[in-house]
Amino acid sequence: MNNKTLKILNGEFTIHRFDPSEVIPTQLFASEFFWIGKTDTELSVVCSSAIELGSTKSETGWKTIRVLGQIDFSAIGVIAGITSVLADKGISVYVVSTFETDYVLVKTQMLAGAIEALTESEYIFED
Repeated sequence: MNNKTLKILNGEFTIHRFDPSEVIPTQLFASEFFWIGKTDTELSVVCSSAIELGSTKSETGWKTIRVLGQIDFSAIGVIAGITSVLADKGISVYVVSTFETDYVLVKTQMLAGAIEALTESEYIFED
């Protein structure tokens, strides 16, 4: 599978911001997909919008696009390719990465435009 094969995850997601000293809310672990990032200035969490975390700030209404297949650490430009296509169409993104692959979140109302732009750029969407 090449890095131009994508899949839309089910459901809608919310990006949360917490103070870095806060404890990670345990209800987060009920989400099938979640991501946690912590720095000295913040604790950021992405999870299903169906789960209420009580964060100090949040941004709802995101859909998640997964890059299918494992991305080797030597691969160059995978996210740059996707984000440049979307930037050219005025679509902002929130990107998270795992050991195996990358995820690009776009606002729900921008998803159709994102799919169209990526398809025109020879990306393939799997069901």
